[in-house]
Amino acid sequence: MRSIARPLRLTQPQRIPLRACSSYPCRSFTSRHGHGGANSSYLSRVDEHEIVQLAKKPQHPLSLADLVKHGRPPLTEKSLFSSANFTLSLLPIRLAHRIQALRNLPYIVVSNPNISRIYNNYVHSLSTLLPWWTKGGKAGENAVRTLDDEIRFTEVLAELVATHTDTIPILARGFLECRRYISPAEVTRFLDEHLRARIGTRLVAEQHIALHYSSQPHFDPGASPTPCSEHPSYIGVIDTALRPAHIVESCAGFVADICELRYGVRPHLIIDGEPDTTFAFVPMHLEYIVTELLKNAFRATVEHRDNKEPIVVTIAPEPPARKQSGQPLKIDVPKEGRGEFRSDAIRPLDDNVPGVTIRIRDRGGGIAPEVLPNIWSYSFTTFSEDDEFPGSDNDGLNVISNASAGGSTIAGLGYGLPLSRAYAEYFGGGIAVQSLYGWGTDVYLRLNGVGKIQ
Repeated sequence: MRSIARPLRLTQPQRIPLRACSSYPCRSFTSRHGHGGANSSYLSRVDEHEIVQLAKKPQHPLSLADLVKHGRPPLTEKSLFSSANFTLSLLPIRLAHRIQALRNLPYIVVSNPNISRIYNNYVHSLSTLLPWWTKGGKAGENAVRTLDDEIRFTEVLAELVATHTDTIPILARGFLECRRYISPAEVTRFLDEHLRARIGTRLVAEQHIALHYSSQPHFDPGASPTPCSEHPSYIGVIDTALRPAHIVESCAGFVADICELRYGVRPHLIIDGEPDTTFAFVPMHLEYIVTELLKNAFRATVEHRDNKEPIVVTIAPEPPARKQSGQPLKIDVPKEGRGEFRSDAIRPLDDNVPGVTIRIRDRGGGIAPEVLPNIWSYSFTTFSEDDEFPGSDNDGLNVISNASAGGSTIAGLGYGLPLSRAYAEYFGGGIAVQSLYGWGTDVYLRLNGVGKIQ
């Protein structure tokens, strides 16, 4: 089992001076908006005290109930304002924590143009939210009070999402250039924490954007800069009746096309188990995870020359939670101290399974014993990139940072597996790999539909 790296966009690095680091005695930070949009020359200033105070606040965990509690679209004005203010209560704290984490890297690493660009993007994004936070008083409460407020706040969120679109490949390029100054273990630790935090930040912002464009008087899903479905099973970006089999079929077609283009072979895939299973999950997350896992299985199958066995994907739903007759299903409490939470808005979840396990089985020869311990490292790959990217070293950072060079390249065990695990674990799930070297590999993906996320 190996991986096929999906192409990612990477804009040209800009040499942006790092105006401030934790060792600097200044009170404010100046950063250039670095995502290359219309306001890329905008200078943002964030007071040192504000960053420190926000970073001291705890990052409260979320639950699925948090994200759907405002109801099913179209939302009322009151519910839309509540969603906006809830989003505002979370994002500045999360951004401040990431700024502090970037500061804690070795200074020579933070000085790298790519790493400093990410740092500056975070400072800029925080600067766009702080006026709203201040306006709302304590923890940004009730800062959004009118439809005009809500429209302008949603525009801020859309810019934030666009600003951080290329965070992963830019960080990968930065750490690749700084590899002599930071150990692989430190890179893995930082990226694990940073990418998990990024998943939450993006999810919270995209959820409100989707609710905005699917609610009156803004109803215009097609105009949304982020995914926004009109299907009645959706609450924002969450599909409360998601069929994993549909995602598997779609991703398998994409990966098979790459295999056929690269190798001239199109492996066969079978879906068994209970393909009609539905549960509540974020389709974008499942699509990324399944694509990466299928890339591994397809490439291993193609390269195992004598193998003509199909890849088998088994979908196994968990049994529904027990509940007393006539009593509503209890959903995880959104946050500590909020009490028991029940809502008509998420009753469709009652008919779904609480979780799903997806097994992907291939006969691609398995993973070599010396390779297996390293598959979760961001700085490791088994794929030789000499043909694809001349002059590059062979590790996962090269795979991801060079993926923007264009074309549908197939790469090895590098960024795909650890990032997929981050997406799965974010909802309380996980990924387990069982390899029988010389025979094949089983990958077990467990997903929680109703569970706490970071």
